[in-house]
This record gives sequence, C-alpha cells and structure tokens, in this order.
Amino acid sequence: MVTIKLKKPGTDAAPRTDAARPPVRGSGAGVKTRPTLAQAQAQRAEREARYQEQLRQRFGDRPPEGFTRRTESPAQPPRRPQQQPPATAPDRAPRSAPRADPRSAPRAGPRTAPTATPRPQSAPRPSPPQPPRYEPRPNPRQSSRSSRHRDDDDDDRVPPEHAPGSMRLSKRMSELGIASRREADEWIAKGYVRVDDQIVSELGSRVQPHQRITIDAKAKFQQAQRVTVLVNKPVGLVSGQAEDGYEPAVVLVTPANQWREDRSGTRFLREHLKNLVPAGRLDIDSVGLLILTQDGRIAKQLIGEDSEVEKEYLVRVATADRRRLPDSGLALLRHGLELDGEALRPAQVEWVNEDQLRFVLTQGKKRQIRRMCEAVGLQVLGLKRVRIGKVMLGDLPAGQWRYLRADESFI
Repeated sequence: MVTIKLKKPGTDAAPRTDAARPPVRGSGAGVKTRPTLAQAQAQRAEREARYQEQLRQRFGDRPPEGFTRRTESPAQPPRRPQQQPPATAPDRAPRSAPRADPRSAPRAGPRTAPTATPRPQSAPRPSPPQPPRYEPRPNPRQSSRSSRHRDDDDDDRVPPEHAPGSMRLSKRMSELGIASRREADEWIAKGYVRVDDQIVSELGSRVQPHQRITIDAKAKFQQAQRVTVLVNKPVGLVSGQAEDGYEPAVVLVTPANQWREDRSGTRFLREHLKNLVPAGRLDIDSVGLLILTQDGRIAKQLIGEDSEVEKEYLVRVATADRRRLPDSGLALLRHGLELDGEALRPAQVEWVNEDQLRFVLTQGKKRQIRRMCEAVGLQVLGLKRVRIGKVMLGDLPAGQWRYLRADESFI
C-alpha cells in the first residue's frame, strides 16, 4: 500500500509576516469611548451653528416661505422627551442588603393593609442648552415702516429746530469757495474742517454765517493736487461721455497731445485723468475752448446755478436770402428771446465782420447760440469758443491741451 503525502503550494517559501497579510475586516477597531454629555452637547451646538451659517449664506436674511429644517418635517409632530426610569426602585431593598426571614419575625396583631410609602422625587435633570435657531436679521427699512404704521405718534413728531440763520457746513463752505459740497462732506468726515478752531467731524452740522471756517493742511494738499486742463476741441468729439460712436474730448489728454509751449510747470501723471470731467458743454459741431477739471470749486464757478462767468464765442452765420440781419433781429439776440419756456439772460451780440457775430453769454443752455440764431432767421456755419472768464484760448492748437497755470483764474 502506497502512502502519498500532499504539500500545500508555497510551503517552501518564507513565511509571510503580519505586515504582508491582507487586512481582516474590522481589525484594528478598538473600543470606542463614548463622549460625555457636555461633549455631545458642544458637538451638537457646533453642527447647528454651521448649519445656520449655511442657511444665511444660501437664503440671506429672509428664508423662503414653507422652509423647514432638514431634521424636521411639518407633518411629523415633535418628539416627546423620553423619561428615564429611576436607577433603583424606592420600594425595593438594595441587593447587597440581606433579606429578613419572615418565619423568624414575631407575629404581631391582626394583619393590616400596608401603608403606601411615598416615592422619593428625584431632582430634575438640567435641560441641555438649545442650539441657535435660524432667525432673519431685522431690516431697518422694514422696521421703520412697520413702526411708522404701528405708532400714530410718529405723525406728530416735529423735526429738530435749527438756530435761525444757520446753514449746513458743507453748503457754507461751497458758498465761500473753499470746496464743493461733495468735497466738503468728505473733509468733514475725515476731520479736516474746523469751525472757530474746533474740529467738526459730524455730517450735517450747521454753522452761522459769521463763524470762521478753516481746513487742515492735508485738505489743502489734496486740493493742490487737483488739476484743470484747457483743450482746444475739434469737430467730431463730444464734451462728456461717449455717445453714438463719438469719442469724448478727454481722449485728447495724452502726453503726445500736450502743447509744447505749456508753461504751467505741471508734469503729466496718470492720476490726472481720474475724475477729470468737463465744466461746461461744447456740442459736437463746435470747436474751441473746453475746460476739464478735477476741482469742484472751478466746476461750480463755471456751471453753477448762480454762475456769472462770461463765455465768448465767434459765430459765422448766413441768411437764407443772403441779406444782412436787420437791427430788430440783432436786438432780439441781445435780449427778448425764450428757450424751453424760459426767458434768456441779456447777452452781448455784435458784428465782427460781414458774416461773423461775436456772442458773450453768462449761461449755457444746450445749443443755445444755434437755437437763438434760428429764431431770427440765421443759419450757423461755424462756432468757436475763444474765452471763458479771464482765460483765453490764445494760440493753443486744435486737438491739443495744456494745464491751467497757477497765475490764471476764471473770475
């Protein structure tokens, strides 16, 4: 009888180490320690806070109508807290205490019903802290409106009375030519303005006309950095923002277009193009002097409601019958015309030569000179502005610009 011994494959190889063995499912899982009550409450509060922050990022201050929490459902009633049974029954003796033998106990009188012993009441357990709930933030506009409807006393409130003769500080600074109202509000907020040597930093403050107003050196330095540019605008450019494919005149303000004979001493900087706006309009078909400025004081001088700065124009005109304009028409140009239902201010109008008029105006309505000439039967062939206040166009070539010098002023 032959006995055959079988060997398992791979028995001759070196035994495998534990590191080479494939991991057994569940291996390495030790006993997990359960968190304490305080730790569990802290983790729950942290998860709830993260959830509330996600809700605010998603919905903002107002959650949509019908929104429910992911852990709650309007159809399911809220869960009732489970009452835990007491650890030991009060009517039972502890297990460690030996039980008395009823046979050894002496018999008493007649058996009576046992009296019910009151159950000791356990101390109430403290309720865990509730995590923060998602609540929309109050809207000040809505709260003010709702309070306005709720309280009838709001209609009886009287605005605060101001001292007679007082005015807003920013308006007074604008009247004095210290700064524009917008610029004055910025300086007040930064604490750059003093009234009678006292710093005023509250917007809306009021002053009396006799009070002395001064500004800080920082405000003066900021104001000194603002520039004013004189441009000889050619035909085909608009004064302000681009429109209908036409470029604004500010595109001319480049180092290549600066007039070589500019004697202002100001070096061109890219910061000079920021907030550079036209102070007055000049239509696309007109040429001549156009002012671009960063200084609110100059803008108020030239285009303010009470501005009296003169603007001088040379206008080439013609009549339909090639005859000279009668004196009555010239008198109407000087005074007596209306535009847009408003009487125009008196103007200086005179002949320079046979086909050219000189206009001096103190207001600047849209296409005012062209509309005035049409009213008396004149056709405008060309219009050029040569002066604004005390500043002349001079020899500045068309399409070029220069800085306003420190010794120049419009008034």
